[in-house]
Amino acid sequence: MKKVFKTLFFLIITTYGILYISGYSWFIEGVAKIYFTGHTTNYLSDYKVFDNNLIHASKTPKKWDLHEKYNKIYPPKSLEFYNKKNKTIAYLIIKNDSILFERYYDNYNLNSKSNSNSMAKSFVSALLNKAVQDGYIKSIKQPVSDFFPNLKGPFSKQVTLEDLTSMSSGLDWQEEYYSPFSVTASAYFIDDISSIILNQKVIEEPGKKYKYLSGATQLLGMVIIKATGKSLSDYLYESIWNPIGMEQDALWQIDSKSNGIEKAFCCIASNARDFAKFGKLYKDYGKWNNKTIIDSSYVVKSITPRFKESPEYGYGFWLGKWNEDKVFWMQGHLGQYVFVIPEENVIVVRLGHLKGESDETDYFTYLDEAFKVLSKIY
Repeated sequence: MKKVFKTLFFLIITTYGILYISGYSWFIEGVAKIYFTGHTTNYLSDYKVFDNNLIHASKTPKKWDLHEKYNKIYPPKSLEFYNKKNKTIAYLIIKNDSILFERYYDNYNLNSKSNSNSMAKSFVSALLNKAVQDGYIKSIKQPVSDFFPNLKGPFSKQVTLEDLTSMSSGLDWQEEYYSPFSVTASAYFIDDISSIILNQKVIEEPGKKYKYLSGATQLLGMVIIKATGKSLSDYLYESIWNPIGMEQDALWQIDSKSNGIEKAFCCIASNARDFAKFGKLYKDYGKWNNKTIIDSSYVVKSITPRFKESPEYGYGFWLGKWNEDKVFWMQGHLGQYVFVIPEENVIVVRLGHLKGESDETDYFTYLDEAFKVLSKIY
């Protein structure tokens, strides 16, 4: 028995040594926090096993108004089927700034936190505009090299902040969520995320075409931290979270307590109602109670495609149509969505454990089901 334990111990130490020498020491943490918990990718409650920065609730929290028909409409069977099939945890329909329909599943409730995943990218895009408004950054066209002169690659001096938020950075990056050896996985688990990002090269001419890369948003987040001298969590609180009356504390995952750099490309743990408020802010072109929070011209830019060849993405937001109405939305891995249909004054939030067969399936299904509910009144 002693020989077995000695052999096992030797194998573990040897494996760790090989991974460490190969630059994959973070792999052990990934296996422990994801795979040993029965998952194959990150999950909604994984903020509990990572370090986080706290984002305090607003000093002046604002509750959503409830529609006079709040939760009095029996949901279509198709909606309940789809929510059960894809393990939805929250589904909200907001009409004319009042919650009409609200359902929670799997022991979640209106106060429950869950991982935003890439919906965080929309917040980071907004923080870029705030940093320009506040004078920390000259403009969105400022070169990244002004902040990180040692950025690598043949096009490192050309890439701008605009290129980062519009997903046209030219960065060498593998956008893969299920491979434990991908650079995206390493950014998720490593305790010094800056070391990963600043070693990625800008290998294609930036600002020419759309290519969705989480590394671009992470680099943008690091620029905002450097420009403001504040953590993303603190800057988000003072710039957006507090002014728009977020009701609950939130958490933003960081690489480690020692470094304290937020995972800008993902991972704000909050709730459906507060996520919806950010959608309302953009629906109202950056205004909250008639006060400008985000410049309206930047909101318009954010919800407009930068490239004709890629009409599905703007500046931190996804874009499309439902029937003839324009729709923009925040989107995160595993089917986290905040849909905004300005012409209808409608916001739809869906959070859950699984996404549908495709993004397009989710997109049409959740909106179709929302308007089935709305059609019973309007």
